[in-house]
Amino acid sequence: MTHKKPGLNTICTHVGELKDEQFKGAVSPLYMSTSYAYEDVEVKRYPRYFNTPNQQALAQKIAALEHGEAALIFGSGMAAVSTSLFAFLQKGDHVVLQKTLYGGTSNLVVEEFEKFGIEYSFAKDLSAEAFEHEILENTKVIYIETPSNPLLTVTDIEAVAKLAKKRGLVSMIDNTFASPVNQNPIDFGIDVVIHSATKYMGGHSDILAGAVISSEEKIDRIFQLAKNFGGSLSDYTVWLLERSLKTMGLRVKAQNENAQKLAEYLEKNELVQKVYYPGLASHDGHELAKKQMHGFGGMLSFELKDLDSQAFMTYLKLIKPSMSLAGVESTILSPAKTSHALLTPEDRAAQGISDKLMRFSVGIEEPEDLIADIEQALEETKKDMLDVRL
Repeated sequence: MTHKKPGLNTICTHVGELKDEQFKGAVSPLYMSTSYAYEDVEVKRYPRYFNTPNQQALAQKIAALEHGEAALIFGSGMAAVSTSLFAFLQKGDHVVLQKTLYGGTSNLVVEEFEKFGIEYSFAKDLSAEAFEHEILENTKVIYIETPSNPLLTVTDIEAVAKLAKKRGLVSMIDNTFASPVNQNPIDFGIDVVIHSATKYMGGHSDILAGAVISSEEKIDRIFQLAKNFGGSLSDYTVWLLERSLKTMGLRVKAQNENAQKLAEYLEKNELVQKVYYPGLASHDGHELAKKQMHGFGGMLSFELKDLDSQAFMTYLKLIKPSMSLAGVESTILSPAKTSHALLTPEDRAAQGISDKLMRFSVGIEEPEDLIADIEQALEETKKDMLDVRL
């Protein structure tokens, strides 16, 4: 009987690992050199060309995780986003984007594209029809993000991919919130998958990186621009990221389970106005998420009812009010003041991002401890409100 392809945790642990031929160590050796021989070698290696031993090994692992042919590793998620978009867009071209996007991506488009003569438009909703409505004769790319940051909206990946293929366009997705553990867009026909590897791939709040996965042909096109933009990653960080990926499957599974429990708890709490989590039956994208996701992720957002959200965060003892997301520790923040601060108040309102919205990155702690922390913070915030009224 032919053995099936390796499973998720086997890929995380073994695919792309470098062999320590000299000392037979159990982990990949780290090659820190920035200078390599160029005569009588198969590969002329140079860090900015994304082809040092550690860079190539990590790219192989990430490509396998996303079911792609090839990958590139960047110095940040935004380096991955910007390089990928500019690789397929030039002066006179047009791109259609999802309206609910990470604030940094929206800011890149709004602040920079016009300078390069690139046109853009945002689909009015998440339907394939809304994306098709925005397509022009000069459209080259459709760009989506699902689940989105921070409202966890869910876009039909397969429908968008089919639309792009029908119209001869390149489809791109930011798959950061889902991670390769929960969602594999290439299986649904998406051309280019992008990650802020800082998040679930790194998973320990100590790595800044980005990743792009696609076919060899499209990765080569992105590489031709990437080597000029210079957004490569140091080999030490590459090595740390390869180490972190070994436990990604285990970490994300625990975060999925915790987030589901926390979302259900928050939805039942009378002090909570609304919870945004695709694992809830009340979520608009729940049925679609079940179709295209293996798990619902470790991210959720919520709004309190008649309580000061900023005061609530100051009373948390275990959950850290902190930037970024997807670490093993639980963190919380205000998107209006962080991830989407670059947008105007009007743009945030148009996306449904209120000043009271809180984005909650659920970690791997015991869920009972997280619930207890939220309950005591809610109680203290409620006391403050009553004191003010008195």
